[in-house]
Amino acid sequence: MKNLFLLLGLLLVANGSFAQKTKIKAKGPVAAESGERWSAEKANAWYKAHPWLSGANFTPSTAINQLEMWQAATFDPTTIDRELGWAQGIGFNTMRVFLHSLAWQQDPTGFKQRLDTYLGIADKHHIQTIFVFFDDCWNKEPKVGTQPAPKIGVHNSGWVQDPGDPASRDSTTFVALKPYVQDVLRSFAHDPRILLWDLYNEPGNSGKLASSLPLVRNVFAWARAVNPDQPLSIGLWAWDFEALNQYQALHSDIITYHNYDEIVTHQRLIELLKTHGRPLICTEYMARPRNSRFATIMPLLKKQNVGAINWGLVEGKTNTKYQWETPIPDGSEPIEWFHEVFRKDGTPYRQDEADLIKKVNGK
Repeated sequence: MKNLFLLLGLLLVANGSFAQKTKIKAKGPVAAESGERWSAEKANAWYKAHPWLSGANFTPSTAINQLEMWQAATFDPTTIDRELGWAQGIGFNTMRVFLHSLAWQQDPTGFKQRLDTYLGIADKHHIQTIFVFFDDCWNKEPKVGTQPAPKIGVHNSGWVQDPGDPASRDSTTFVALKPYVQDVLRSFAHDPRILLWDLYNEPGNSGKLASSLPLVRNVFAWARAVNPDQPLSIGLWAWDFEALNQYQALHSDIITYHNYDEIVTHQRLIELLKTHGRPLICTEYMARPRNSRFATIMPLLKKQNVGAINWGLVEGKTNTKYQWETPIPDGSEPIEWFHEVFRKDGTPYRQDEADLIKKVNGK
């Protein structure tokens, strides 16, 4: 807790210094030129043009990871349509969805066609999409083809990093990643169905620490060169990663972040992050046994006008109803689900939560 606030303080001091250095460039909410971060005025005007954002991180229940979601053999629009319909039914209007560079490298044209199909389904349900490019979480050696079966009772046992380890640390691999990022961005740069580009999930996770900073720098540069209509961001998540936090915050158009803590800590974090003067979207929250709950955190985010994107929509092959580091070897039902809103048949895990979500969303 102490380290969180100390390092956020340093981050905010750096932000103030950056603002002073760049103030001469900020002459109002005009369109950013290629290579420029959005002004705070443009970012806030963009946010005001949208309804309050609420939703979930979405992987269909039939996919164990990003590759199983997007590869041609296992892409499942029927399940996607059904489950996004359940999301629409409780008033969700935003989904955060992870991509994977290997799925693009395997089949660039087909991959983009599947993205378009997904976006069409989501749009039918009045849901905008946050697409995520890279990810430092979980298994470090992604492979195309048939994905492993879930490990019984283990949280996210088949989730894969992108580009993986050591690829994310090795700048010689970046030559293969730049075309992926820029091809996808150019193909959808003016697509109103896309809310925001989340360029990198939790850089530095899995023990990588600051070794992920070069790829963070590069993906921002690649995206700025395309200059899409949608804003760019990389979410803050580990408060002792000072160099990463400063770079991410000072190069993001919209401040996004993750927080799985209870209401008091989350409230304080919002207060600190608001000093950036930019819109805030919490792109991961809600872990019931940690007391990060819909009943407490979602109303807080609505009151503070912070976007609310929880982890998980439907129980499935990701097994994220189980806790991070508390497997249940026989696969029996946890005493309390960690994540997820719906069971596989579409009934809510907790009807009172579903009713609350609908109420907060104005349904």
